[in-house]
Amino acid sequence: MKNVMDGMPPYQRAIAKGHLGSCGVKYQDLNKPIIAVVNTWNEIVPGHCHLRELAEEAKKGIIAAGGYPLEFNTIAICDGVAQGHRGMHYVLPSRELIADSVEAMIYGHGIFDGMVLLGSCDKIVPGLLMAAARINIPSVVVTGGPMINTIKPWESKEARQEFLRGEISEEQLFDATVAYYPSAGVCPFLGTANTMCLVAEALGMSLSGSAAVPALSPLRGQVAYNSGVAVMNLLEKNIRPRDIMTLSAFYNAISLVSGMGGSLNTVLHLPAIAHECELEVTYDDFDRISRIAPLVVRITPNSKEYTVADLYPVGGVPTILKELSSVLDLEVITVDGQNLEGLLKNVASADGEIIRPLNNPFAPEGGIAVLTGNLAPLGAIVKSSAVPQELWKFSGPAKVFDSEEDCIKAVEEGLVCSGDVIIIRNEGPSGGPGMREMHRTTEIVVKLKNVAVITDGRFSGASAGLSIGYLSPEAADNGPIAWVKDGDQINIDIYERSMHWHISEEEFAKRVKIIKPVKTKDKSRFLRNYSKSTTSAANGAVRRDVDE
Repeated sequence: MKNVMDGMPPYQRAIAKGHLGSCGVKYQDLNKPIIAVVNTWNEIVPGHCHLRELAEEAKKGIIAAGGYPLEFNTIAICDGVAQGHRGMHYVLPSRELIADSVEAMIYGHGIFDGMVLLGSCDKIVPGLLMAAARINIPSVVVTGGPMINTIKPWESKEARQEFLRGEISEEQLFDATVAYYPSAGVCPFLGTANTMCLVAEALGMSLSGSAAVPALSPLRGQVAYNSGVAVMNLLEKNIRPRDIMTLSAFYNAISLVSGMGGSLNTVLHLPAIAHECELEVTYDDFDRISRIAPLVVRITPNSKEYTVADLYPVGGVPTILKELSSVLDLEVITVDGQNLEGLLKNVASADGEIIRPLNNPFAPEGGIAVLTGNLAPLGAIVKSSAVPQELWKFSGPAKVFDSEEDCIKAVEEGLVCSGDVIIIRNEGPSGGPGMREMHRTTEIVVKLKNVAVITDGRFSGASAGLSIGYLSPEAADNGPIAWVKDGDQINIDIYERSMHWHISEEEFAKRVKIIKPVKTKDKSRFLRNYSKSTTSAANGAVRRDVDE
């Protein structure tokens, strides 16, 4: 099997091989296909601190199948550590950094025939999938697998509330957190990290049945090894990421998100990955598919008992897809080298407790609803599966804040009341900059019970309640949210997919003349450049082309 280095001019090929020899590579191995092992290992992120060992297993599979692996690293930020301080501004922008860094390493060296990409968490898996689509050489994504919690989700949430009420110490909260997050692996709830790992499998970019395998199970090492073998098979058949990630594959992935009540952040990441495939996925696709792909999975945050670690024993992604098969395109191909129909033939049926059959779902619609109206002309997103039915229709006066910090301070001082519609603006991709998660806000307002949160920022995959985000256009992009004032009446109707702001045309025109939207003044050159180059959440917060 030839490799890409054969296309180099003879002198440059010899010099390039010589440099690789300085790293310990044997001359004979450089005649084999060279496979990049793209690792996001570090000692900071729980989902990534075990990827060094998985990379070694992937290398063994590559070698066994006739290739030669060369490993390099890129960055990974932990959303959990980045929460509640300035670091959250950097998390979404890191997605583009990851994709760019992989492109730079692959194209910069010009020696790689394929890739195995290892990652686990919120923006990292999307960044790797974006890179795979952009570079479009045979690729397989290996995710780290969920950790297995030793206390229940409700116990973890209660410990956090106890700390906020001053009933337990920091060390006691630390102990409870480590009991819920006891080891390396993806945090156990169905947040963005686990959602995107499961989505990578549904897109066809990870081996079938692999995403839900627990992080420290011996089977996880086997998944990495098999992925190394699989990339060589893809190389032989010349199957590339864009052959796999077709529009039908994206619709299948959205069906999975809908059917399991996955993270709202998929409305940012799937459009961004599709954009790299030169395809278009929109908010409307999520709403349309959510109406026909019912909620057939119940794990936290949609369950107080079950986590992603409980998915593997009941069949994982293949069983979910089997139950949703009537709304899927089964002809799509995957990195397994066959189509989805063949992969699902002998898959176990739903257990009925964690995964239900299509004819007996937990809810008749999926987990995501897109609301539109004069407050959100391009749409806003709510995780309808996590909203109590009694809050599907909600009206109240606006309490407006220009940042998450202002909101949290007001809540702590008792200035927000039950029945209020909390508006948090200037938190979008451009205005934030970086579109922070409002996770701490949603945790704190839980005690208020009967409130709504509307923001041009985003939410953690673990957020629940009437939390509406990803509002587009954002305030910094002259979205109507920039001109809302305290006391304005807001009506929300998830049944009708509507969100209406009561304001006359005359009053709106007057406010537009007087009030100017806030533009970012962040001191970071990186974040200022990101602010100027990013597009709206409705476009996946992808970058503008330089000629726009």
